[in-house]
Amino acid sequence: MKPSLYAHPFAAYCKKVLIALYETGTDSVYRKFGPEDPTAMSELTALWPLKKFPVLVEDGHTYVESSIIIEHLAIRHPGAVQLIPEDPASALEARMMDRFFDNYVMTPMQKIVADSMRAPGDRDALGVQDARVLLDTSYAWLNGLMENRSWACGGGFTLADCAAAPSLFFADWVHEIDAQFPHAQAYRRRLLGRPSVARAVDEARPYRNLFPPGAPNRD
Repeated sequence: MKPSLYAHPFAAYCKKVLIALYETGTDSVYRKFGPEDPTAMSELTALWPLKKFPVLVEDGHTYVESSIIIEHLAIRHPGAVQLIPEDPASALEARMMDRFFDNYVMTPMQKIVADSMRAPGDRDALGVQDARVLLDTSYAWLNGLMENRSWACGGGFTLADCAAAPSLFFADWVHEIDAQFPHAQAYRRRLLGRPSVARAVDEARPYRNLFPPGAPNRD
């Protein structure tokens, strides 16, 4: 049976897994939250009471957390693109970069987004400032790393790039990757030009009004 993915196209971690699905060419059932699939959320809640998504179900097994889902796809549905390199050292680097993008780009981005949803009196100005400082530090480190690389691990497109695409996509919306980080900017452009990433971005366009701080008129 085909794997079933419970996800929403505009959610950052769902984009990460969708990019992996498109890269591997995995034939799956897309259980997209919304009126077109009214039972998807109740089914997800039964599968994973924490109600975090994406969630992948295959052969009676439930897989949670985007990185684990992509690891599963790389094992069970390998395609022309090898998301987890065979070389152990390269695989370790892909996993390390995956954690970098999730923890040091996605997390501070989400802090800024979440704060924008609070009532003015409940906002955390210091926390948001710390998140912006962390993003600048991450951009600077990434900028140096990408000076002589096309993809995050220096070789082919991997798990790390699946993580990079949505994190840099949204992070640039809330805290721009400015001209002092030209290699990070160029990497983001390459990601957006990748067919799998472009497809995930296009599928989410109808939902841009859901972005709490307001989506910019670009990308």
